[in-house]
Amino acid sequence: MVKLWRCEICGDPYIGDEAPANCPFCGAKQKFIKEFKEAKAEFDVELNEKDKANAEHALEVEISNAAFYFCAAEKVSEEEGKKLFKALGKVEAEHADVWKKILKLDSIPKGNDSCSTDYKEDLEDSHAREERAINFYKQAAAESENQRVKEIFEVFVEVETDHLKLSEERLK
Repeated sequence: MVKLWRCEICGDPYIGDEAPANCPFCGAKQKFIKEFKEAKAEFDVELNEKDKANAEHALEVEISNAAFYFCAAEKVSEEEGKKLFKALGKVEAEHADVWKKILKLDSIPKGNDSCSTDYKEDLEDSHAREERAINFYKQAAAESENQRVKEIFEVFVEVETDHLKLSEERLK
């Protein structure tokens, strides 16, 4: 039977017979996708100075990465690269949207990161970007005193680790 699901990390709804293995929007694992009426997706949280600074930096990271991926999706000639980078760009843009909600912003600034026309070069850049994001998110999660903010950072570590594996597999 078709149900309405909701991701507890990004808050976005999903229609399907079953919860997907990963949120199709932010990439969170299935354990964060619940039937809509049971899902708790809280964005109205109080931020201390450290959490606010880390959320602001996370927003910048996600804007930058989304812009890079959308650029790469346009410029590489390989079909797999175009689709991979487009998908990654969408997920990173969704992560930026989560931080926008946490920071109570009206809009997200547009990124302008550049990329290469070379698929391998962009994969290497992707790998470095994901490693930086993972390291920052691990640190931010450890520093966070707010359980919801800590949870988002920890989930994004998982998602960015999946992204890292995608680039690693293609760089072999």
